[in-house]
Amino acid sequence: MGGIYWLASYPKSGNTWFRAFLHNLQRNGDVPADINIDMHSSAIASSRSWLDDVLGFDTADLSEDEIEHLRPAVYRWSARETSINYHKIHDAYTHTDANEPLVSRAATIGALYILRNPLDVAASLASHTRCSIDQAIQFLGNPAAAVYLSRTTAHSQVRQRLGTWSTHVLSWVDAPVLNRHIIRYEDMLDQPTEVFSRAADFLELPTEQARTAKAIQHCAFDNLASQEARSGFREKPAGVERFFRRGQCGGWRKELTAEQVARVVADHGVVMRRFGYLDRHGAPR
Repeated sequence: MGGIYWLASYPKSGNTWFRAFLHNLQRNGDVPADINIDMHSSAIASSRSWLDDVLGFDTADLSEDEIEHLRPAVYRWSARETSINYHKIHDAYTHTDANEPLVSRAATIGALYILRNPLDVAASLASHTRCSIDQAIQFLGNPAAAVYLSRTTAHSQVRQRLGTWSTHVLSWVDAPVLNRHIIRYEDMLDQPTEVFSRAADFLELPTEQARTAKAIQHCAFDNLASQEARSGFREKPAGVERFFRRGQCGGWRKELTAEQVARVVADHGVVMRRFGYLDRHGAPR
């Protein structure tokens, strides 16, 4: 039976890294999958071309609300295939004006949610969008935060409603009647074999030890960064020096001021504590 597994995350939380693992695991090749070819085999949920192809008309003529109303139907139609599909999504788990989940319950098998410390997200997002860290922190705390891409480009995307970092996380991890599996970016670094193997099992992918180990090695940050250095990366925003920046956790300690750290904790402390990003005293780990 067909259906969709969503690879969900707030932006800059490790989604691309996990997709590199997924494609290397599926491909099972002797050399790493090409980040500019193999990783473009499945569309992001907000892809305008995906919506246009299924609907049969140009959605640029519609309002964002009208497009959002149609998105569940697009995913239901796409899920009619006999195979399982894996699609990246940055939207929060929201509902349309008809009170239907944006991702469509009928289309969805489950969701893998990738979580990252918002202190590191703020620093990475600032670099990715060429804004200040203060602006990134403000964005993470904005209930109306959304991502819009141009309607005129070949790779344009429709509106992606994010909300705050905290509400984004909770929208997925606490969504009722949703088959989900949660992984943390930090654990992907510290316990790769265990974390990636469990994720693969959840996604109904091969879990043989040797195959998993090879996929983990192929998607190692150094390999991804080397590919980008040689051939560029199609998902890198214009004007940004590089997409694969550092691939570390805890970089916020050198990039954020004490005041900036305090603002993030004030905005997201409840969720940060729930997922182990604060110690029992409320201090960042």
